[in-house]
Amino acid sequence: MATPAFEEIAETFDFLDDWEERYRHVIELGRAMPAMDPALQVPATKVEGCASQVWIMPVIEDGRFDFQGDSDAMIVRGLIAVLHALYSGVPVHQVGDIDAQAEMARLGLEDNLSSQRSNGLRAMIQRIRQVAADAA
Repeated sequence: MATPAFEEIAETFDFLDDWEERYRHVIELGRAMPAMDPALQVPATKVEGCASQVWIMPVIEDGRFDFQGDSDAMIVRGLIAVLHALYSGVPVHQVGDIDAQAEMARLGLEDNLSSQRSNGLRAMIQRIRQVAADAA
């Protein structure tokens, strides 16, 4: 049930031979992501459970989920970009139906992230799911 944007990332990952190339691609995705307004980087948007500083600001318009996000770590910023591709534009009531762990496993990310990064990724997914559930 992945979005076309996420499917595009998954297809790109299929062509990348090793983790180092995938890691670089994740960082590039983060660099390409629009910057989050620093005024939104407040305690209310901060994601707890991440080793890095992470902020996620949900945006729900016309029943569809979206968010702005940022981090002080480039790889985490890239993971935010991947999550954005996975969730952006999904009807808010369907966000909880997405098996983010399985979708991310398609990219081989969890196998190659440190335990702290994996925990942070799970915390970001949980935050997105909670915000969407509250809005639904």
